Amino acid sequence: MRARDDDLWGIGDLAARAGVTVKTVRFYSDRGLLPEASRSAGGHRRYASDALDRLRLIRSLRTLGLSVPEVRRVLDEADATDGMGQALEGAVAERLSELGTEIRSLRWREAALRLVQESTPGERADRLQLIGGLSVPPSTAPLVRFWRGWLPPRMPRRSVDAFLEVAVPQPPDDPAPAQVLAFARLNAFTRGPCPGAAQPRPEAHRAVGARGAAVLYAGLAEAYELAGVQLWKGREPRPGEALDCFVDVYTSAYGVRDGEQFRRGLAGQLAADARIDRYWELVAEVVTEPGRRPEPTPGTAHDWLLAALAAQTGTPPTTAV
Repeated sequence: MRARDDDLWGIGDLAARAGVTVKTVRFYSDRGLLPEASRSAGGHRRYASDALDRLRLIRSLRTLGLSVPEVRRVLDEADATDGMGQALEGAVAERLSELGTEIRSLRWREAALRLVQESTPGERADRLQLIGGLSVPPSTAPLVRFWRGWLPPRMPRRSVDAFLEVAVPQPPDDPAPAQVLAFARLNAFTRGPCPGAAQPRPEAHRAVGARGAAVLYAGLAEAYELAGVQLWKGREPRPGEALDCFVDVYTSAYGVRDGEQFRRGLAGQLAADARIDRYWELVAEVVTEPGRRPEPTPGTAHDWLLAALAAQTGTPPTTAV
């Protein structure tokens, strides 16, 4: 209701026009977001007509999830520049990032609940324990620590980061229950005793030292990519470009020439080395959507290349560990 025959409104009139409660108007006024034009002789708040647009803007910003301090920064910038720019863009970008995390968390919780719902009574205790070991959304930190303990010490950081990018799967944003179970098992696997703990790295890799390891792992990434193409095509392990690239990686790292004797020795050494096949099996389950063909991983590519090398040299096939 108008206090006088001028352009000032009382707090109840402003609240009614904006469709909010008087308490809401008072809240924003007390926090300096909605300035009063004046006070009546009885101490009642009076607002200019432009307060209605400002109140509507405040409500819009709050509806978007912006905090009161963020709203204040947006309004201060609007008052100073007659427009909304960086403060609003920054607040919106931050809120979108927060919402993305919240949505991923909800999707993982939903998939985890469905996993428990779909489990048999005999499976539930074990699966609940596995799920309890995950953060939500899940973190890849245990997987990263696992590989940092596996990789050669003093290996260049750039090389380590490049390897981790390939070896550590990112949790899917919208997982199926089976992917939640696979990631939970992968998390438990990397937290448990490392297979071959007395020999944390393959002997074929230990022999090249830190510098040679950087060359070795970079080259293996290329060989695994070539082998991955063969896996996608459903081809059986066989000699060819992928195998030659694989062997060249080791000759370059060792500083030796390729040849039948070297290949036979390499096949035997790799077959005898510690394996972590279970890790790669779980990685494939994490990155592959249910009902789709399994995605190639460095582990499956390595197995394909090793089988191709064994077939070429007549070396007995390896046994998974």
